[in-house]
Amino acid sequence: MGTEISRRTFVKETVAASAGTAMVLGAAAPQASAAEPPKPPAPQNALPKGKIGDMEVSRILLGGNLLTHFTHSRDLRYVYSLAAHYNTDDKILETLAVAEANGINTVSMHNPPHPISLLKRYRKERGGKIQWIICPTAPVEAGMAKYTQEVQELVDAGSEAIYLWGVRADGLCSAKQIDLIGKAVDVAKAQGVPSGVGCHSLDVVVACEKNKIAADFYIKTLHHHNYPSAKLNHDSMWCTNPEETIEFMKTVTKPWIAFKTMAAGAIPPRNALQYVFQNGADFALFGMFDYEIAEDVKLAKEVLAGVKDRARPWRA
Repeated sequence: MGTEISRRTFVKETVAASAGTAMVLGAAAPQASAAEPPKPPAPQNALPKGKIGDMEVSRILLGGNLLTHFTHSRDLRYVYSLAAHYNTDDKILETLAVAEANGINTVSMHNPPHPISLLKRYRKERGGKIQWIICPTAPVEAGMAKYTQEVQELVDAGSEAIYLWGVRADGLCSAKQIDLIGKAVDVAKAQGVPSGVGCHSLDVVVACEKNKIAADFYIKTLHHHNYPSAKLNHDSMWCTNPEETIEFMKTVTKPWIAFKTMAAGAIPPRNALQYVFQNGADFALFGMFDYEIAEDVKLAKEVLAGVKDRARPWRA
């Protein structure tokens, strides 16, 4: 007759056997070393590029509004909070990697401290190579002290190009302070990086060209008005005169990055890309969530391959 085994004995022997097995497995399989930071994969079939100064820039750039949570959503105020809850720090780092893997080599945004810290982290922790085109939001005023300090900090942090924030440029132009726009451009040029001017108003580009402001590029809004909310006049339109913009930009020989190209999501991506590239923009700034990037890049390649007989030559 076999030896009777009590419940206590069974449990004790089972635990001992499990521990022994774990020791054997542990000895056979050495512990893995700490994982290295993931590197963004090299892009396949990269997007076409143009040049701004010595910078090679992909024809579509990753826009920063969704990364800074500064969404434009008409009267749907909850969208701001929704974007912030989705685009966490980790998701923003992931979005930058997805953009780079799909051939987008440049991001453009303004300079809130936390999003800028994430761009730094992406380079340091993930080995990211995506370029930065950043607009300081410091005041542009006599002496230029605060603006100069912010430009210096951004260039020291790794920004490859600087441009005057469109909100600032619009205001300075309205106030007939074109000399301060020129000084802002000169501040960035003194740091040895391409220096541009952003704007919503076409008057800014007209004034810069007339006064021979030494900008290296423009970031100017462009979108059509064929979407339902265009006439709401409530956070819903950023290019009030697209036809005039298209006509005047034909006379401008400097590179042009078009932004607000989808009217903050109201215009479908293919439609927006076709409109801005056929009508003279050299680059399109596209705000995208991570899950939109691959499809938008695919559309951009298709659109760019089909663009013919532009009235404005490629200037970059």
